[in-house]
Amino acid sequence: MIGNNTLMQFQADIIGVPVVRPVVAETTALGAAYAAGLAVGFWGDLDELRANWQEDSRWTPQMGEEEPNRQMLNWKKAVTKTFGWVDEDVV
Repeated sequence: MIGNNTLMQFQADIIGVPVVRPVVAETTALGAAYAAGLAVGFWGDLDELRANWQEDSRWTPQMGEEEPNRQMLNWKKAVTKTFGWVDEDVV
């Protein structure tokens, strides 16, 4: 998902805060490795881990004040239209 630049910009616009992509995209595995390394003393402290983190890209909000609200209303409307489209009695 973070490889989609359009989606990252849209998220920044909708939530109204910058969205940052790190250089290392696989943060779940990296977090597990960091936790294990801290547990066995491979890294001395959290500051050592923070020094490893690097920003790859950043998106800042570009939409005006009202547009994110309009987009959210349209999204909620679209989701609501999907309710009940599957018949539960059909297998």
